Amino acid sequence: MANNNQVKELLDAGVHFGHLTRKWNPNMAPYIYMERNGIHIINLYKTAAKLEEANEALKKIAASGRKVLFVATKKQAKDIVADKAKNANMPYITERWPGGMLTNFVTIRKAVKKMAAIDRMKQDGTFNTLSKKERLAVDRLRAKLEKNLGSISDMSRLPGALFIVDTTREHIAVKEAQKLNIPVFAMVDTNSDPRPIDFVIPSNDDASKSIEKIIGSVTNAIIEGLNERKSGGKADEEEDDDVVEVKKTVRKRSSIVVANSDEEE
Repeated sequence: MANNNQVKELLDAGVHFGHLTRKWNPNMAPYIYMERNGIHIINLYKTAAKLEEANEALKKIAASGRKVLFVATKKQAKDIVADKAKNANMPYITERWPGGMLTNFVTIRKAVKKMAAIDRMKQDGTFNTLSKKERLAVDRLRAKLEKNLGSISDMSRLPGALFIVDTTREHIAVKEAQKLNIPVFAMVDTNSDPRPIDFVIPSNDDASKSIEKIIGSVTNAIIEGLNERKSGGKADEEEDDDVVEVKKTVRKRSSIVVANSDEEE
């Protein structure tokens, strides 16, 4: 159960401010407390309970050794998400979502490997044997790859989960995760549809203070999970079971498997 301190912290961060009532998504009705001055106010007791639920599940995923991929390309969320995800040693996308990032993961991995190959060229001196024009072209390619894929360069297999800020904006990422049965955690505002999301955290996804509060909370839970893993030393066989268990709690499907769980590519 959510306590009053949690709710007060969420209130102070402005997590309760939804969108204009005329822009609302009726599926968010269960999470709306009231309407004030033409704006929907989110029920923070429900937010606190859902945040707690999401944190528990994310902690399990991190403890199992899987990655949580953070997705936030909107201006006010970018820096916050990059900073917090880095602290938790998790991959993130804060530039444009690369289409096929999940559904065509093999191709994305090839691009990441290309980046590593360029780095090797620079280290072993091959780069210096190129003409000035060629070096410029290689540098441009490296910069472009770094901008779009730099933060996922250590992600050698599909993530165990996605965490999204603004599901309406990141709808392609949501669709790709659904196709591959990857659980989606998200900050969902009153103008978005919560139905495709496995772990809905009803919250203001526009204000930086609100984003910082929620992202800070979930990344702390992930760090806890990582620390548990270090001290516990779980066997690999148990790892994927944990992720599957998390999925079973939200998806009422008879059999759920982690997509490409044993594949490196």
